[in-house]
Amino acid sequence: MGSEIVIVPIMFGVLFGIFYLYLSTRNKERLALIEKGADASIFMRGKGHTSPIWKVLILNLALLLMGIGLGVFIASLLANYTTLDEDAVYPAVIFFMAGIGLFIGFNMTKDLDKE
Repeated sequence: MGSEIVIVPIMFGVLFGIFYLYLSTRNKERLALIEKGADASIFMRGKGHTSPIWKVLILNLALLLMGIGLGVFIASLLANYTTLDEDAVYPAVIFFMAGIGLFIGFNMTKDLDKE
């Protein structure tokens, strides 16, 4: 009963730890480069050519949700018209189609950056 109470703070602690470690390491690397005399413009390189983050998020979220919807539809067809186990077909097809959707989103994001 008490394990549910402990899991939530641990999950938040892990997320905070990962975020803190990422930011502190990035800051230390940048400070070390500045101390060695590197130009500060290297931190901004490539920032002007990337597409806005909201376009990338919307594109990937839309393709992920379409992949999940298509996965549910295909899994329903497979479960009704084949002798495959319904408990195994649904998660397998949903995750597979969601992965395909994210992969397509990744490729479309690369094309979006080229424009």
